[in-house]
Amino acid sequence: MAVAVLLGWAWYLLARPAGTAPGLVSGNGRIEATEIDVATRLPGRIADILVQEGDFVAAGQLLARMDTASLQAGRDEAAAHEQQARDAVAGARAQLAVRESDREAAAAVVAQHASELEAAHVRLQRSLVLSQAGAATTQEMDDDRTRVRTAGAALVAAQAHERAARAAVEA
Repeated sequence: MAVAVLLGWAWYLLARPAGTAPGLVSGNGRIEATEIDVATRLPGRIADILVQEGDFVAAGQLLARMDTASLQAGRDEAAAHEQQARDAVAGARAQLAVRESDREAAAAVVAQHASELEAAHVRLQRSLVLSQAGAATTQEMDDDRTRVRTAGAALVAAQAHERAARAAVEA
């Protein structure tokens, strides 16, 4: 029996593996792992997990990929809002250009009516001189007075239109 025990012991020593694999340590004891919480900067769903439980990982190694569809949709929505705002600014600039053009046109109409009023006054003065000399009729005098009143009213209306156009530019 002693021979059998010695042979068993010898076989055990020869059959077992010689040492441990490189990079591994053999021993008895208790191993406690340190738990580390992993979090992302943005909320979302995980699309792919790139490591398995128990795998060795290095600092900075990519562990998972996030599903970015909702983030991309938010980005696209923000880009659409930005473009909408740019379009609104362009529209406002175009409208301002139209209003400034209207104001300039109204100023030109005021100048035209002021000139017409001045010409009507000159014609009326000429008619008065001719009437005193007996060379102008009463009808011509009345027509010239009417032209002065009409030109004056047109000038007042043009000035009001110019003020409205100026207010539209400033609004």
